[in-house]
Amino acid sequence: MIVVTGATGQFGRQVIEHLLQRGVPADRIAAAVRTPAKAADLAARGVEIRLADYERPETLLTAFDGADKLLLVSSTGPDDARIAQHRAAVEAAAKTGVGLIAYTSVTGAPTNPLGLARVHRDTEEAIADSGLPAVLLRNGWYTENYTATLPDAVARGAIAGSAGQGRVASATRADYAEAAAVVLTRDDQAGEVYDLTGDTAWSLPELAAEAAAQSGRPVTYADLPAEQYRQILTGAGLPDFVTDLIVDADVQVSHGALAHVTTDLSALLGRPTTPLSAAVTQALAA
Repeated sequence: MIVVTGATGQFGRQVIEHLLQRGVPADRIAAAVRTPAKAADLAARGVEIRLADYERPETLLTAFDGADKLLLVSSTGPDDARIAQHRAAVEAAAKTGVGLIAYTSVTGAPTNPLGLARVHRDTEEAIADSGLPAVLLRNGWYTENYTATLPDAVARGAIAGSAGQGRVASATRADYAEAAAVVLTRDDQAGEVYDLTGDTAWSLPELAAEAAAQSGRPVTYADLPAEQYRQILTGAGLPDFVTDLIVDADVQVSHGALAHVTTDLSALLGRPTTPLSAAVTQALAA
């Protein structure tokens, strides 16, 4: 049985889709979710739905029971809450004797300067301390972190940020989800560490130029001081922890934190990663 946490989220749901496409029988996949009703479409396809609430550790014991492989998709929220949630999940996985735990970490986790990397380092340590066979999927930045709001940016004629000329070797959420499915359907993955990035690094000025070229409208990149960018995000109604994450990421990108490129992701996919131009096309179409 392959158990996928966060299975109604954007990432976990795509992982299940790729597992099914790769021929894993639906009754050998369990979607571990906080709100089972949201997984009704998966249930209709034969996927087993299990209640799994990080805030209720007793649900995790049932959700992970009988798991040959467990994909622990990192949660969202303030860092301290995420650390507690992940530790509860790892403890439950150990208690239930999960055969292999795969964790969606962050690229270059041991030395990554992003603030959010603290959560991933702590979780990797918890997994190591548990003694469970494990494989680490150290995902780079999602292209959608920037393209999700692209239509609004095109309408305004500007993309705002604090990344300067820094470059981001991102890949799409679909690329990372497919890679996770590949790993989950392979044997002998215990001990593997995959540092996953896109094939090419790009900058926010390049994103603006691509958006302008495809939309036929003028789009520029407005590079802002971090505090000014923070005020804009706060004014848009984003929670403080999200604002902190976004601003910190941009500042670290300006220092080169996400510019490195590896071939791990394209090797797992057996194809090039999705280029920025294709991601822009998809975002503008939406």
